[in-house]
Amino acid sequence: MFAPAYLDHNSTTPPDPAVLEAMLPWLTQRFGNASSRHEYGRAARKAIDDARQRVAVAVGAHPTEVIFTSGGSEANNLFLKGAAACIKPGVVAVSAIEHPCVARPAQDLTRQGWTVRRIAVDTEGRVDADDYVQTLAQRPKLVSVMLANNETGVLQDIADLAARAREVRAWFHTDAVQALGKIRVDFRALGVHALTASAHKVYGPLGAGALVVDKRVELRPLVSGGGQERDLRSGTENVAAIVGFGVACELAAARVTDESVRVGALRERLEAGLVRMGMRLFSAGAPRLPNTVFFSAPGIDGETLVAQLDRAGYAVASGSACSSASPEPSHTLIAMGVAPDAARAAVRVSLGRGNSIAQVEQFIGALEETLARLRQLSSVAV
Repeated sequence: MFAPAYLDHNSTTPPDPAVLEAMLPWLTQRFGNASSRHEYGRAARKAIDDARQRVAVAVGAHPTEVIFTSGGSEANNLFLKGAAACIKPGVVAVSAIEHPCVARPAQDLTRQGWTVRRIAVDTEGRVDADDYVQTLAQRPKLVSVMLANNETGVLQDIADLAARAREVRAWFHTDAVQALGKIRVDFRALGVHALTASAHKVYGPLGAGALVVDKRVELRPLVSGGGQERDLRSGTENVAAIVGFGVACELAAARVTDESVRVGALRERLEAGLVRMGMRLFSAGAPRLPNTVFFSAPGIDGETLVAQLDRAGYAVASGSACSSASPEPSHTLIAMGVAPDAARAAVRVSLGRGNSIAQVEQFIGALEETLARLRQLSSVAV
């Protein structure tokens, strides 16, 4: 079977062999319901508790602050909609570059009388300092700013933003889905009230995530029922996925320093090649994840380039995997002031554990060849 070199780790990651090994028993002979009181159920409950401990340690939280969900989207919705349901409507502030699973729930709150304030970013994709001051002057009740952007990889100074939000008594949440496993993530050091994580971004399984939340934050559950997860997320737990999530977090925390250095060196080599080819690098002047490169080839459509690179044996992306069905240009780049045509040309490479310097060199060569062919075709068509 044809298998392109995988350069799209921000969309999802391949499960680590140790994760699969830990999950397998819970997909076969250890099938108990964690709410059952017999040995099968007690074993499942212990496995969930152990996983909760692993996730908590990985993000610098207490196990009782970890609420398991089906993934990052549900966790983000649980915070925004769950917190909003417990307080009088007011202003909910989200950055202009948030993932749709934050932006859309925030917009949904307008039906309950909330006002959405979108926090502007500068040309590098960082929260605009002056606009944040103006946002806080409106005394928002809820604020959500992502730790690392899924497209550009730009890192926000969440500790500072959260500290300033506390001064106006706002609950502050950060979507840390892209950051976990690539940089160190510490719930306490960030000073946030809530944080979102997802298993499949850290070489764990699809279908598991967590909202790490300060117990002082009152939430109304999205799903009511049997009272699982502190009555905040009812439903029989996906034990296998939760176990895998725990192991993935433990491995990610142990490897993050060495892996960030290794992948960062690959990114530097890739960017040097892109600059030599005349590519435009987005957010190159901002602190970023060590694995992420967002670039464009002038005059070449991003979707077309992604498809051609796939045929050449390289899996990359034209932006967020969750919004790839949309023909609209990247909302992140538009918020940064990039022209729509240039935004449509954007391509993202996100490196991971399986990538090597040889792959990066080969990708640079394949990109050069692909661009030359596309430009030749364009000149013929003209």
